[in-house]
Amino acid sequence: MTRSIFEAEHEAFRETVGTFLDKEAVPFHEQWEKDGVVDREVWAKAGAQGLLGLQLPEEHGGGGTPDFRYNAVVGEEMTRRGIYGCAFPLFNDMIAPYLVASATPEQAGRWFPGLCAGTTIAAIAMTEPGAGSDLQGIRTTAVDGGDHYVLTGQKTFISNGILADLVVVVARTDPDAGHQGISLMVVERGMAGFERGRNLDKIGQHAQDTAELFFDHVRVPKANLLGEEGSGFVQLMTNLAQERLSIAVSAATACEALVATSLDYVKERSAFGRPIGKFQHIRFTLAEMATEAHIARVFIDDCLARHVRGELDTATASMAKWWTTELQNKIVDRAVQLHGGYGYMAEYPVARAFVNSRVQTIYGGTTEIQKEIIGRSLGL
Repeated sequence: MTRSIFEAEHEAFRETVGTFLDKEAVPFHEQWEKDGVVDREVWAKAGAQGLLGLQLPEEHGGGGTPDFRYNAVVGEEMTRRGIYGCAFPLFNDMIAPYLVASATPEQAGRWFPGLCAGTTIAAIAMTEPGAGSDLQGIRTTAVDGGDHYVLTGQKTFISNGILADLVVVVARTDPDAGHQGISLMVVERGMAGFERGRNLDKIGQHAQDTAELFFDHVRVPKANLLGEEGSGFVQLMTNLAQERLSIAVSAATACEALVATSLDYVKERSAFGRPIGKFQHIRFTLAEMATEAHIARVFIDDCLARHVRGELDTATASMAKWWTTELQNKIVDRAVQLHGGYGYMAEYPVARAFVNSRVQTIYGGTTEIQKEIIGRSLGL
């Protein structure tokens, strides 16, 4: 379909992103899948190409633009190629906004140049073994120690957990203040008491390192507090719409890619003397898939336009997140069925897409949480 959301400069950037991924990610992704982690060098190369820190100030090596369409281009091109290991959208879309909004000039000077260059890798640690979508259930504590906090607790399912040099940690600084007692602070590689657990063995997205993190009385300088003490919950809520839109952008793109892959396959695969795409059932299935993918694209492009204008509300972002990710799983399941036995073979992209897609309805807030948010917005 013809899209009107992007301008010439975005499409020029798309060419840059695609060329980079084809050269520096696609040829190595299979090995990264086996290793369970990408080579750090790809982050440095991405930084040198200007793909990181798109919203961070130019003076620190960033892109200096609040235009989320550039972020969307990166996410779309990675999804089209099945590149999940390089968590560039995680940094650009979900971590950088907290830094832009809350980092002090001193913190910016300390952290931003390395982050934009890709020589410093970041993660954000929210989820705990007993607290996933319920951020108010956070148990990790940060006790005031004068010029520092004493951080104690555990996080799990942390993307970039193995590679990260900086981790934005969600912690409770006041156990009696409810959501007003939550703060964000940055833990740095090498701090005493900060340990990483194993690289978790997931069913999909194997190239994306995902780890458990442990904090055993880690002394975090107050100079590493991100924003005001007690402002963490508000900071998290402020950026959730963009985080969910980022996931929805990937989901809508994945739907389109799956339709294209399936269409190519049914034109080439023959049964009973003719391409299977000539059978009515197959045609109808592809017709449904193409229609649903088109609806997703129109919806997400509208959400993108709203977000660029500063008009994307939380409920609409939640609609986008749950509907497109559930659709992605529905379409990938149909795509596997269309491929028959080949769709069950790990060497086929559609099989990898099947396992890689499943987490989309879970992270960033489950489908159930999104529906709860929407329902409350309706006054229910």
